[in-house]
Amino acid sequence: MQVEALEAKAEDAAQFLKMIASPPRLLLLCHMAERECSVGELAERTGMRMPTVSQQLSLLRAQGLVNTRRDGTTIYYRLNSDAARDVMDVLFRHFCSDTMAGADPRLVADEAIKDAAQ
Repeated sequence: MQVEALEAKAEDAAQFLKMIASPPRLLLLCHMAERECSVGELAERTGMRMPTVSQQLSLLRAQGLVNTRRDGTTIYYRLNSDAARDVMDVLFRHFCSDTMAGADPRLVADEAIKDAAQ
């Protein structure tokens, strides 16, 4: 691989990591890794305020990590990035799966991300 091409890929990877290097965004990605969710549902499941959830989703959407689907007045968000899904799987395996064997992966990931945010 040419040095210039490798440098460009390194920059892309760094920007991706910066985007997900946020406990609130990780928590939202964790919930969306399992299924699409509305802003209200994400706010309820994470304990974040709806404006905070909307702001974080807007950042994720601008980077192409999430996509939307409208159903009437409700907008649903879902992961749109194989890279984000793969990273969430790795994070779960390394930081969550061994702490709560047999538990719902969504709940395990929620607790781990909340703990990391504190």
